[in-house]
Amino acid sequence: MHASITAAYLARYRSAAADSPVELLPLTGAQRRFLITRRLAPLTRSDVAPVFFAYPAGALDLERLGRAATTVAACHPALCGAFGTVRGTPVLRTGGPSVEVARLDVAPGADTRQALREALLDWPLDGPALRLLVARQSDGGSDGGSDGGEDLLALALDHAACDEQSLGVLVGELTEAYRRDDRSPATGPDPRAVADFREAVELQLAAEEAAAGPAAQAHWGRRLGGLTGAGGGAARTTGMLVERLPAVGGSARGAIFPALLDAVGAAARRLHRAGGRSAGGRSAGGRPADSSRTDGPLALGYPWGGRPPGAPAALGCFLNTLVHAVPTQPAADLEALCDDWWDDLDHAGTPFDEVVRAARAAGSPWSGGLDAMLTFEDLQRRPPLVLGGVPGREVDLDGRPLAAPMAVSASHGEELTVRLAWDDERFPAAEAEAAFADLLAVLRRHL
Repeated sequence: MHASITAAYLARYRSAAADSPVELLPLTGAQRRFLITRRLAPLTRSDVAPVFFAYPAGALDLERLGRAATTVAACHPALCGAFGTVRGTPVLRTGGPSVEVARLDVAPGADTRQALREALLDWPLDGPALRLLVARQSDGGSDGGSDGGEDLLALALDHAACDEQSLGVLVGELTEAYRRDDRSPATGPDPRAVADFREAVELQLAAEEAAAGPAAQAHWGRRLGGLTGAGGGAARTTGMLVERLPAVGGSARGAIFPALLDAVGAAARRLHRAGGRSAGGRSAGGRPADSSRTDGPLALGYPWGGRPPGAPAALGCFLNTLVHAVPTQPAADLEALCDDWWDDLDHAGTPFDEVVRAARAAGSPWSGGLDAMLTFEDLQRRPPLVLGGVPGREVDLDGRPLAAPMAVSASHGEELTVRLAWDDERFPAAEAEAAFADLLAVLRRHL
């Protein structure tokens, strides 16, 4: 049997750590993929995880916000030091808080949101782990919610330092640190925090290695051996559509995610077929159209998982990317899709790289590129970001890069908000709107 990717990484990490003058911490499979991706495609910036909030103009004290961010970062190794590579091995170098807090200068009449987008695209390859960027628009907005007289705050993290659980912890701690306003924040995490991070990652790596055995390889080979890998690829410029639906209650809450899988699959089929039949054999962005993208299942990726049982609640990214094979035809019913999904969840710990290896061993030419992505956040798990007694109003920001040609994000709180983003160089807006209509129709039918 071949050696697992996790075991090979651990051997390289231990060799690098033994020779390093500073303490090096290991990384999870997801964290390693983010570091590798940014070096292969540094211009996409799809490995940045931002959330955007609006506050009344002048409500934020930037110096106080900087002290709060430093106070919080100093408690967490993932927000200190620097992610990087040593002899080609991804690691976290221990160090002090890795934070930037800045106000963006936006000229009167200029687009505040565009200024934020450009600032996030300009994220340095080597950090910081946490950025808080504030921009003000004083002459009114055009999105119905109006940015006029408001400050827009981008709370953005290196994705290697952040998953859904980490984001909820960070927002809660920022609220409290801003309230306390510690004038002498710590200069770095204490030894206990470093030990907790190391323990959490080592437990995650042990779980990843255990989940890469023959049974998992056989399962993913069966599930994904038909992927063609024709339609994937990152998107640098994107459009966005948003719909807010009533919250889902009662027993139907458990059906939200499989319903989203089916709905996103419907949108992906529509968009990729549209991209493959453009006039002159070329896609909307001028790329050669590949009709094989509709001849087999599409690869729909979604994050899943969390820290292993008993692991410390350390900040970081402990999610795996699972892959759902979107069939070429709509599912006959949700029950059949749920059966396949539950089978996949039985093997949810298999590292993504091992899943790709299993698909290729089963005869697929797929190299791991995703045709679509789906993320889901339960907002009841995330407290509001309250700064100076004012809770921020979360806002959407389109145009950000994607790791796939299309992505759907859904958040469930007082309502179910669904956002479709797509590569606007590849797919016409009219096709994206039709795909979104398909998505919403399927979602409403199931829920």
